[in-house]
Amino acid sequence: MDEDTYLTAQYKDRDAVKALGARWDPTARSWYVPAGRELAPFAAWLPAGIQGEATSPSRALASSADQSSGEVAVVRKGTTLSQLLAGVTEAVAQAFKGGVWTMVEVVDARLRSGHVYLEVSERTARGDVVAKATAVIWATAAARILPEFERATGAKVGPGIKLLLRMRPVFKAQYGFSLEVDAIDPEYTLGDLEAKKREIRQRLQREGLFDANKQLPAPWDFNAVLVLAPEAAAGLGDFQAEAQRLAQFGVCRFVYAHSRFQGEGAAAEIRTALLEALDSWRGAPPDAVVLIRGGGAVNDLAWLNDYELARCICELDFPVFTGIGHERDSTVLDEVAHTKFDTPSKVILGIEQVIRTRVTETKSAFEYVQQWAARTTALRKREVDQLRAAAVAGALQHVARARQTASEDFNDIRLGALGSLRDARALTQEGISEVKHLATQEVASARQVVPATYAAVLERAEQATRLAGQSVERGLDEVKAGVRRIVIEATTSSEALMREVAGQGPEKTLGRGFAFVRAADGRTVTSAANISGGDNINIQFRDGIVPARAVQGSDLE
Repeated sequence: MDEDTYLTAQYKDRDAVKALGARWDPTARSWYVPAGRELAPFAAWLPAGIQGEATSPSRALASSADQSSGEVAVVRKGTTLSQLLAGVTEAVAQAFKGGVWTMVEVVDARLRSGHVYLEVSERTARGDVVAKATAVIWATAAARILPEFERATGAKVGPGIKLLLRMRPVFKAQYGFSLEVDAIDPEYTLGDLEAKKREIRQRLQREGLFDANKQLPAPWDFNAVLVLAPEAAAGLGDFQAEAQRLAQFGVCRFVYAHSRFQGEGAAAEIRTALLEALDSWRGAPPDAVVLIRGGGAVNDLAWLNDYELARCICELDFPVFTGIGHERDSTVLDEVAHTKFDTPSKVILGIEQVIRTRVTETKSAFEYVQQWAARTTALRKREVDQLRAAAVAGALQHVARARQTASEDFNDIRLGALGSLRDARALTQEGISEVKHLATQEVASARQVVPATYAAVLERAEQATRLAGQSVERGLDEVKAGVRRIVIEATTSSEALMREVAGQGPEKTLGRGFAFVRAADGRTVTSAANISGGDNINIQFRDGIVPARAVQGSDLE
């Protein structure tokens, strides 16, 4: 052919005709085969008038001689590679004119110039790869289907996610075989993620572990917390911004451990990091274990839906708090943990709220104790004051009674002593008179009866009189000694009582309404007999001294 041949290819056929060597004419807005190029590979897109010519045996096996140059035609044996691959392209295109819904697992995903290039596979339950291929979502299709998928699932197309894709197999001579994706079913992905969580949930429930951590008592207060998070994660920074204030003032200690939270093997790494941190813990056990990470796509969080990791959380002896993702995100770890928070920031705020509550309660209790102590102190002070007043009044009454009793006792003792002396004198006189009388009678009788024995009787009478006098003297001495002893004891008792009274001090005596009378020379006057009429005296009261002059009793009349 000496001129270009324009094709009837549509937009969807652009890649196929381009792979075969067709070119685009922007002016005619059509694909064409350059002059001199074989038309057989483009048979599906040739205009109706030249299709037979392009596929005739003569064109397929030999070319005619150039009449102007006289060259001899060369017969070619077989076909070119491009023709063979063009046939494969056509066969694949004819076999898969429409897309096929296919279940795949994404191994890798790359974005380039708006196009998404995927590596997809199929695995057995044991994880063995049984099929593998490359797929592409062209930019126009990606702009349409990816936002819808992300809105519906919250997931992003990335490694590890399982998808139900509508794909059309395409073979290109220059690039080989690939799959073109034009639709994604979000329900399949959501169902797969939920099915995995449901399987883990049911297994833990059968083993009686699902609610084990939830049933632990909530921490009454927080003194030490173990925090596990991806290193340098944004969520960790939000958590530490608040936790640092508590740690700075010694309110609560935070120990941090780090691990990946997504990707192949992330769940096992989290479990290992958690157990190692607890094994190396020093001091009192932590009040809680906190698992946090920033927000992410559903498939990023899906790595946390792991049975072994969830079981580890269930079997911990400490309450586990989770702050994974956002409010709409949920993983199996959130379900088995003691308390789920929407974000890392809300975890630390929850801890801080408990601490604030304890502080408020402690402050209220302290204020109550302080008020109770003040009331009790005031009450006891009033009681002490009352007891002191009662004691003072009782002491004054006791002193007054003691004075009166001492005076009465002294008078009784004095009167008793005087009576005893009178009685002793009377008895003595009576005894002497009786002895004299008896002696006189004996003498008279002796003189009358036995004059001869007068001398003897007289001698015995004198002897009896002498003995009686001695007996009377001894009795009188004993009476005098007894009276003296009684007087001494009374005097001692009175002096002791007076010392007790005087021990109160002059000031206290004056303060109770008494006064001191002193002579002009400063002597204390204790008796009216010591003062003569006209003597100058000074009367000392509690608050001062008043001069006075003594007068006789007759002058007062």
